[in-house]
Amino acid sequence: MIDSFGRKIDYLRISVTDLCNLRCVYCMPEGTVKTEMSEILTFEEIAQTVRAAAACGITKIRLTGGEPTVRKDIVSLVRMLSQIEGIEEIRMTSNGILLSEMASQLKEAGLCGVNISLDTLNAGRFKKIAGTDALEKVMAGIQASLDAGLCTKINTVLQKGVNDDEWQDLIRLSENRKLDVRFIELMPIGQGRYGTGIDNDELLQKISQTWPRVTPDESFHGNGPARYVHIDGFMGSTGFISAIHGKFCHECNRLRLTSKGLLKPCLCYGDSVEIKSILRQCPEEERHEKLVNAFTEAVKKKPEAHCFEKLEKITEQKKMSEIGG
Repeated sequence: MIDSFGRKIDYLRISVTDLCNLRCVYCMPEGTVKTEMSEILTFEEIAQTVRAAAACGITKIRLTGGEPTVRKDIVSLVRMLSQIEGIEEIRMTSNGILLSEMASQLKEAGLCGVNISLDTLNAGRFKKIAGTDALEKVMAGIQASLDAGLCTKINTVLQKGVNDDEWQDLIRLSENRKLDVRFIELMPIGQGRYGTGIDNDELLQKISQTWPRVTPDESFHGNGPARYVHIDGFMGSTGFISAIHGKFCHECNRLRLTSKGLLKPCLCYGDSVEIKSILRQCPEEERHEKLVNAFTEAVKKKPEAHCFEKLEKITEQKKMSEIGG
């Protein structure tokens, strides 16, 4: 699929649940209302949607949440999606807490890689940010992911006065491990509006001043917009996803599917295409064509760029956990 601005759209992020076993303050704070399971797409409905997506040219899938591993029998969904013709790879974004129990099963089912969210290596600070004491479980999940042979990346959101003093320690996770550490600029969606993020350009300057040899890493790291550097002597690389200070909308290749069945053209805006009614109300013989049409409509609605730098123009009011990131 080619959108109105000549971008090839071949990547679909799917939120399989808006539930999570953490309560990170910028994503899913306490008080978030639980969605009834009847409102969430079933695995078969997700698979039907992905078959239509594949027919439109989607080749890459990322499973998100909430936290995807809390969705019962998530391994079965990975296996279902991996068998759909046209789907070349399936990856996941996770908080890592349950990965020590299922990383090898996910790999066997067809998962290629996992991005693990980790904002701090301090146990007390972790509890303050995430609402629970689970740092050891996350670290065990990272190791299990590596042991299973999954492409493993760490996603970190730095915030001033919260965890911006830990960037060196977090980067050192990639020194003796075959994983990448990526820094994602805080996006003004949901509670993210009220925090103060770190400019990745400034962070890169600090990295270059700290380590004697830092060079651009042009090797392939995945489907996202991250830019990478390599620190001499490290096994992994350091990445930067700079939605605020390094706008990459001209490269955007994705759509998002929320757990409630909304196709979102852009994270920044509230516009969406509703597909749950197609899946639940249309005759079975009509669903595929109508889903294909829905994807075509969503691609046509993709804007040229987000407006994160102008808060008053952001129209998306959902929390990040409701969208899938």
